[in-house]
Amino acid sequence: MIQRLALSLMLAVVLPLQALGAELELLMFEQPGCIYCARWNEDVAPEYPITEEGRAAPLRRVQLRAALPEDVTLARPVNFTPTFVLLADGVEHGRLEGYTAEDFFWPMLARMIAAAQAN
Repeated sequence: MIQRLALSLMLAVVLPLQALGAELELLMFEQPGCIYCARWNEDVAPEYPITEEGRAAPLRRVQLRAALPEDVTLARPVNFTPTFVLLADGVEHGRLEGYTAEDFFWPMLARMIAAAQAN
């Protein structure tokens, strides 16, 4: 009886935590000399960590030619910089290739994050 009660209490705590969703992270693939990476660094990078998106999906930078981190699973290789890959528990959930302007970046990222959180 006590074991069942303990199990019930544990499940009452654990199941809601699982429902909170996957851990999100945004990978930015970049390389030296990338003018669009430099533009993103000017336009977005300073404010990224203090935005809702930045808090929901912290940024991790990856060099394009470097080995892929072991905790990352991509749907396909990255060929262009900048490429932004949204990870959900280490697995690719969405991707933005290139950067033109903030007006395009923020809404697209917000949609990807919302979709990842809905799953």
